[in-house]
Amino acid sequence: MRENMNEKCAVVGIFGHEEASKLAYFSLHSLQHRGQEAAGISSSDGEKLHTIKDRGLVMSVFNEEKLSTLSGSSAIGHTRYSTAGNDSILDAQPVFARYDLGEMAIVHNGNLTNAEEVRARLIKRGAIFQTFMDTENLIHLIAKSEQDKLLDRIIDAVQKIEGAFSLVFLSRTKMFAMRDRFGFRPLSLGRLPNGGYIVASETCAFDLVGATFVRDVEPGELLIFEEGKAPQSIKVFEPTPKHCIFEYVYFARPDSSVFGQSVYESRKNMGKELANIQPIEADLVIPVPDGGVPAAIGYAQESGIPYEMGIMRNHYIGRTFIEPTQEMRDLKVKMKLSPMTDIIKGKKVIVIDDSIVRGTTSRRIVRMLKEAGASEVHMRVSSPPTTDPCFYGVDTPSKENLIAANMGVQEICDYIEADSLAYLDEASLLRSVNASDDTYCTACFTGKYIV
Repeated sequence: MRENMNEKCAVVGIFGHEEASKLAYFSLHSLQHRGQEAAGISSSDGEKLHTIKDRGLVMSVFNEEKLSTLSGSSAIGHTRYSTAGNDSILDAQPVFARYDLGEMAIVHNGNLTNAEEVRARLIKRGAIFQTFMDTENLIHLIAKSEQDKLLDRIIDAVQKIEGAFSLVFLSRTKMFAMRDRFGFRPLSLGRLPNGGYIVASETCAFDLVGATFVRDVEPGELLIFEEGKAPQSIKVFEPTPKHCIFEYVYFARPDSSVFGQSVYESRKNMGKELANIQPIEADLVIPVPDGGVPAAIGYAQESGIPYEMGIMRNHYIGRTFIEPTQEMRDLKVKMKLSPMTDIIKGKKVIVIDDSIVRGTTSRRIVRMLKEAGASEVHMRVSSPPTTDPCFYGVDTPSKENLIAANMGVQEICDYIEADSLAYLDEASLLRSVNASDDTYCTACFTGKYIV
C-alpha cells in the first residue's frame, strides 16, 4: 500500500478512428490508476485541434456533451499525477499551443531531469511560460527550433532534454509517439479493430477498446502516424534499456504487460521468491489489498500455507496520499481497510505488501490485525527496501522521509510493531521478471541513478 509514493502519469494516442476521442476516453479509464489529479483529451479534425482538460477523475472531467465537441479521427489523452509542477488546472495536460507551423498538443509521462536548466535558457531567449510543467519546455523548444518540418523540430527538441519521457504529439494531420533512450516509462503500440492505431502507457487500455497488441515502442524510437500509411519508425537515440522496476512492483495494473512481461505473473513470481528466501511458519498468508494480492498468491502457492483475504478494502475511499497530514492518512487507512476478524482471530498470519515507504501505514495495518485477534503478524515485502527517491517520473518522499533510508530492517520491524519483517532482495526481484540488472533501473533500491 502506498504511503506517499505516488504513481506517474498515463498517456494514450488514437489515430485513424472516427470516434478517436471516445476511444481515448475509455482508454484513460483503464489508466486511471496512474493519475487521479487531472485528465484531458485533445483531438484533431484535420483542420483544428480541440482540447478539454480539468482537475479530477476521467469520469468527472468528461461527459457525452463534452466528448461530442472533440471531433476528429485522431486524439491524445492524459491522466495526471504531478511529479513536476503543481496541481493547478494550468498544469493539466495535454499542453496545447499555436505556433508558426499551426497547432500542436503534447502529453507526457515521465520527468525531465534537466527541466530547470532548459527552462532558464528558453526564458533568456524570450519564452513566456504559462505553467510549471517540465512538459511545456517541449512546446517552446519546438516553436523556437530552426528546422522547417514538425518531425525535424520534434527530433531537435527531444535531443535537448534528459530524463524519463514517453511522449505523444498531435498536430492537425499527424501523431507522433516517442520514448526516451532508456525506456524508463512503458509505451506500447496496438492495432484497432478498424485498422487504426493506439499507443498507451499500458496494454490494459487495449483490452477495453478491443485493440490488438503489436509491440512496445522501443527505447529511443519515434513513431510517425500519417493517414493512409503504416507507422514510420525513426531511431532517434541508440537504445540503452533501463526500465523502471517499480512498474512491476506496484504501478502497472496486474492485467497489463509492460516491458514484455506479464505484470500479474511477475508479481506472483516475487511472492514465490519471497517464500523461498524468507520462509516462516504461520497459519495464513494474507495480502494488503490490492497491491499485495498477486505476490501473496505466489507466496501461498510456494509455501503451501493457506491464502485468505484477511483484509477487505473499501474501493470507494480515495487514496491515502491525497490528504496532506499524517492524522488524515491514518484515518483514511482505517476507512479503507477492514480486518476479517473471524478469519484472523487466534492465527499466526503472514502479511504480504508490495513495499514499505514511510512505514506509518504498515504500522497501522499491523495494529489493526492484532486488535482483530491475530496472535502473530509477520510482514513480508515483495520488493527490496526503498532507500532512495526517484527522479524519473515517480513522486517519492525525500530521503529523510523514507524509512528504509534511516532504519535497519529490525528497527523498521520494531517501528511497525510486527513480530518479524523481511524483504525480497534485488537479485530475487530481477529473477522474478526474468531480467538482468543492466536492463532495469533499480535506483529507488540502490541509489544508483542512470541520469
